[in-house]
Amino acid sequence: MTSWMKGLPEDLQAKVKKVDKKISEKLSEIDEIVLHNQQRVLQIFRENRVAEEDLVGSTGYGYDDIGRDKLDKIFADYFKTEDAMVKPQLTSGTHAISTAFFGVLRPGDSLHYLTGMPYDTIQEVIGVAGDNPGTFKEYNIGFSYTPLLENGKVDYQTAEKNLKEDKSIKMVAIQRSRGYSSRDSFVVAEVAEMVKFVKKHAPNAVIFIDNCYGEFTEVDEPTFYGADLMAGSMYKNAGGGIAKTGAFLVGSKDLIEKCGSRLIVPGAGKYEGATYPFMRDFYEGFFLAPNVTGEAVKGSIFTAALLEEMGMEVSPKWDAQRTDLVQTVTFGKPEPMIAFCAAIQHNSPLNAFVDPVPSHMDGYEDEIIMASGSFTEGSTIELSSDGPLRAPYSLYIQGGLNYAHVKIAITKAVLEAFYKQLNRCNKK
Repeated sequence: MTSWMKGLPEDLQAKVKKVDKKISEKLSEIDEIVLHNQQRVLQIFRENRVAEEDLVGSTGYGYDDIGRDKLDKIFADYFKTEDAMVKPQLTSGTHAISTAFFGVLRPGDSLHYLTGMPYDTIQEVIGVAGDNPGTFKEYNIGFSYTPLLENGKVDYQTAEKNLKEDKSIKMVAIQRSRGYSSRDSFVVAEVAEMVKFVKKHAPNAVIFIDNCYGEFTEVDEPTFYGADLMAGSMYKNAGGGIAKTGAFLVGSKDLIEKCGSRLIVPGAGKYEGATYPFMRDFYEGFFLAPNVTGEAVKGSIFTAALLEEMGMEVSPKWDAQRTDLVQTVTFGKPEPMIAFCAAIQHNSPLNAFVDPVPSHMDGYEDEIIMASGSFTEGSTIELSSDGPLRAPYSLYIQGGLNYAHVKIAITKAVLEAFYKQLNRCNKK
């Protein structure tokens, strides 16, 4: 027995050992993905001749920022797009997505989601949730979506009808991750099929991908298959746990120009905006991203396998193909969900002494329970868990800067939420 498991119940030790053996081959598969993606990143850094002066950053207007322009080129090269915009002025993935929407769509245009209703924060941007200023409604921009089938897959038959009937649709959005829903996240092969479908039935529509949580989890990215515009967050996968803020957009040159004009100002567009002191973190984070993402994916596999051993309902299963960082566990009622989330907080490097309390969070309709003892606030490449207090009371666990921390924290969370909780109930 290794020392980190000292003091754990023998039954839990046995379960951990069983899981270690069961998932070993799956973890080796992740290592191969990491090697492939790391090789690509390394080669792109070399080809773009990254140097110390690229890491300094700029001040004021940010004109002639060679490091910023080179980083845009690196992102465009990795995602195989014409252009990119990597900015600390983009405050989150949701901000990048909103910038894409308002950069491309004009009054009278419509956005259509092929993958069902988007998650809570995007609903607020559109205006179907909340009562906020500046939503689609104020700009006379329409919104529609095709509900997913019961199995969580795209309803192509209904989508074909929707795309043909609504001539105002200018952008079709594909949400790769599950968000706060119970469906599986879409693997890149499925996204590629969606892109092909949209090009056939709405050839003039801009195909937009919400790729948050997805970068580096597979050897391919959605933009390899013809997506026009894609967004992601720098303090999720692409920042490698180093980036403190920021997000990115990659896509065709004309669309990135439109997004730059929306974010900054027409005329200067993406070529304005100071980067001091963020560039070193952005470069180093992107270089580390393949490995850090791989560590987080390994942690998700362990989490799924151990919780399955505990008899919990999890999605995806431990042996399923992974396409993002999100691991769902469903509790069916709020009390055990809150207890498990608290146990993750108690096994975090920061604020381990804090008990998370369900509360309102901007951008969400329901109260949210969240554990996040992370070095960067809101970083979901670091181990965290959260979920809305609504049926079926599912907790969304994601991230982990290294596999060892996830393994320790999840095991201790299982101890707190299952074994110790059972002992308390027995004593009563």
